[in-house]
Amino acid sequence: MNEEINKRLYQEGMTLAPIKKRGMAFFIDEMLLSLLLIIALGDSFFDAKTVEEMIILTNTFVLEYMAVKVVYQAFFVMQYGATLGKIVMKIRVIELGTMQKPNVVVALNRAVVRVISEMMFYLGFVWGVMDPTRQTWHDKSAKTLVVNA
Repeated sequence: MNEEINKRLYQEGMTLAPIKKRGMAFFIDEMLLSLLLIIALGDSFFDAKTVEEMIILTNTFVLEYMAVKVVYQAFFVMQYGATLGKIVMKIRVIELGTMQKPNVVVALNRAVVRVISEMMFYLGFVWGVMDPTRQTWHDKSAKTLVVNA
């Protein structure tokens, strides 16, 4: 399978995105979404007097935050083939079958499995570091690759 993927990438003139670029894109996306959460909770967040109150407030909206993450990931990957973090890092997501940006079903699958992987102590991301094709659980599930743009 790995040889077949490498052959297809070579034929298309593409290269796998390095782990460092993917990590930086992840960091950028998480910072943007965290900032969005702070803005959305605005007054309540700043009215909290202790760290414990901030944590309780944040935990109250954890399901909504996960839903926002799924929508963000699915929308940008479907529409542009990359999230804002990936765009900044000049990498993109492609479907293995078409070597093009993912369709809505693939992008949604990838986004949901990505959030599940985060909830499981980021094990799916660790898997991607050890995988020769750098596919995380959400990439394997959606049959996608992250390549240099």
